[in-house]
Amino acid sequence: MSQFLEALIRGLGTGSVYALLALGFVIIYKATRVISFAQPAFMLTGAVLTSYLVPAMGFVLFTGLSFLLSVTTAALLTGALALVIERVAVRPMVGKAVFTIAIITLGIDIAVRVVVNGYIGIGARPIGFPWGIDTIELLGLSIQIRHLVMMGTVVVVGLALYAFFQKSPFGLAMRAAAFDQEAAMTQGVSVGSVFATSWALAGALAAIAGSLLATSAGVDRQLWVIALVALPAIILGGLDSLEGAVIGGLAVGVVEALVSTYQRDYAPWLGDNAATVAPYALMLVVLLARPYGLFGTPEVRRV
Repeated sequence: MSQFLEALIRGLGTGSVYALLALGFVIIYKATRVISFAQPAFMLTGAVLTSYLVPAMGFVLFTGLSFLLSVTTAALLTGALALVIERVAVRPMVGKAVFTIAIITLGIDIAVRVVVNGYIGIGARPIGFPWGIDTIELLGLSIQIRHLVMMGTVVVVGLALYAFFQKSPFGLAMRAAAFDQEAAMTQGVSVGSVFATSWALAGALAAIAGSLLATSAGVDRQLWVIALVALPAIILGGLDSLEGAVIGGLAVGVVEALVSTYQRDYAPWLGDNAATVAPYALMLVVLLARPYGLFGTPEVRRV
């Protein structure tokens, strides 16, 4: 039982990071109807910035506070970078084929990662344990602090986004633009500002996710690959659902952790990479029953 609970907590922690990444994908998709493949680059950028900022701030602040301020600063800087990229590379393509814009975001991802890799070096850039210790013993369970922080972060960020979209005037404008851009424009909503803000928010969320992931083994050049697991999460939850992004991310993380824990004992014939494949298998199973995901909006088209 303790093994199951430890795997569940580990899965919820990792799934929280997937949820943050999935939220970024969904926010951009809701605003622009384009899946941005630049999210892995923003995740790597945020993690690298944090790895440089933590030791710089650590000289004058407590370890935990320096990490918090470093992640916040990295998120703001990465969000600003995403906004600039949207203005320069994506905005001129508005009105073009969605596939074309998606390919451009893929090129942005590769270009940004090439530049950022130069600041990583050959090995991994360590961040260490910002909370002083790695694990704690709680009710007989060995729990990693970072997983608890990841879960707490997705709750705080999720509530903040909910308040932003439900209560703030600009959040309401973003919801209106996501529902119907032409109708929103007739009501005075600046769709261009909505596009830019969606990219900035997505970049900041990716930076936070990357920084949290880096507290484990540091920042290396392959860290960006983890962002690809967010794709099954958003398809599972629904491309246009923020709630689905969170639930999908958590579900993917839990399934991945449980398969990693029990697969060798009960299904060794699946090989050593079953946990890596499990999120995509879960996605396929859900899509067979619900083609638009668990919380996605079905589209009806007349032919």
